[in-house]
Amino acid sequence: MQAIRQRIAARLLPPGAKLPSIRSFAEIMATSKSTVVDAYDRLAAEGLIQSRRGSGFFVAGHLAPLTLAEIGPKLDHAIDPLWVSRTSLDANDGMLKPGCGWLPASWMPEDGIRRALRALARSNSSTLTDYASPLGLQPLRQLLSRRLGEHGIEVSTNQIMLTDSGTQAIDLLCRFLIEPGDTVIVDDPCYFNFHALLKAHRANVASVPYTPNGPDIELFAQALKSHCPRLYITNSALQNPTGAALSPLTAHRILKLAELHNLTIVEDDIFADFEHEPAPRLAAFDGLNQVVHIGSFSKSISASLRCGFIAARQDWINGLIDLRIATSFGGNRMGAELVLFMLKEGAYRKHMDGLRTQLARSMGDTITRLKALGIVPWNEPRGGMLLWCRLPDGIDAAEIAKYGLEKGVVFAPGNVFSQSQTANSYMRFNVAQCGNSRVFDVLSEAIAVQATSANA
Repeated sequence: MQAIRQRIAARLLPPGAKLPSIRSFAEIMATSKSTVVDAYDRLAAEGLIQSRRGSGFFVAGHLAPLTLAEIGPKLDHAIDPLWVSRTSLDANDGMLKPGCGWLPASWMPEDGIRRALRALARSNSSTLTDYASPLGLQPLRQLLSRRLGEHGIEVSTNQIMLTDSGTQAIDLLCRFLIEPGDTVIVDDPCYFNFHALLKAHRANVASVPYTPNGPDIELFAQALKSHCPRLYITNSALQNPTGAALSPLTAHRILKLAELHNLTIVEDDIFADFEHEPAPRLAAFDGLNQVVHIGSFSKSISASLRCGFIAARQDWINGLIDLRIATSFGGNRMGAELVLFMLKEGAYRKHMDGLRTQLARSMGDTITRLKALGIVPWNEPRGGMLLWCRLPDGIDAAEIAKYGLEKGVVFAPGNVFSQSQTANSYMRFNVAQCGNSRVFDVLSEAIAVQATSANA
């Protein structure tokens, strides 16, 4: 019954679709025909399917609204990406969030945002009330073109389209580049919202283990041969959740394989301004041929502004514009104006310089305190806020997360980030959110509780 429900929820069985015959479904499920008959009868009684004499069983009624939670296997709340995201976003001010992926409000450039708001209030009426142009604010795209050039990415202003966020950028690219049932490669571990977004697009997801220098290149090559994917979504710099950076050698080998297999790469560069030393960019080596480069300012300026961008080959831009108009019509013009003001003002560069120093200090402090609990970093990132750590032997990250919620602390257990569900002994920590000693007190208690239970 659950298998049929999931197929209907995932749109694999639309209204009116014929269900597998009792005999064939019994073979698929490796069960008896009488069990399938019983399941079909119960689903018919619920009104989910209908029996037609002499024809079989068919999906009944109108198509139910898409429910992501019904697509794929049921996950424990502690390792469900959507549930963890909702918990972090809904957490009240009294909750600690060492597992979230953003900076504390006090670390953001609030004074600069207020200056930008005052300047925007004096703008002409069209800035305050009109729709944005399809590509987005031209002066901001010009500035982004120059900034991307600093990373070796040569791109014209007309190859850049503004979006409302990095997430919307990936959503538009998925709409543009893949169909339901296509395969997409992700890193393992990777940013958990990649999993949720690809689930929404009903893509098949395959993963490749990530190393301190990028994806395991031999397994990456095998995955391309085995799955024939259309897309690979990754971070080149300060990878989420590991904080690792792509090496030049791995970057070149990835691009050779992408060309050989006609693979498009989406390079998510949301943490670009957090680097101390720039890592190689796939888009710089490739020239935006097989690579699409995206970014946003949610992490460095404000999540409330909702401003991101896509840099892509020229012949794809019009198609992406059409999708943008169809799905959201106009962009966030005021958000783009505010970001432009912030980037042009010298205070933003000073803010990021200070932020990198502050994060480096917090990274060292957090590593020291975690090691005292037997929690060891998988690697020591060269910047950013994220730290991927291995827990002591025998400690389950999902159990830590459950215990933390009872104590008002939101942790990010490893399997949230792992398509293969092989990271139950890992956790992601945000060093900027680890300044409160209670984070480590709760961690210590949770580890002790598990250890005591295991020895009982």
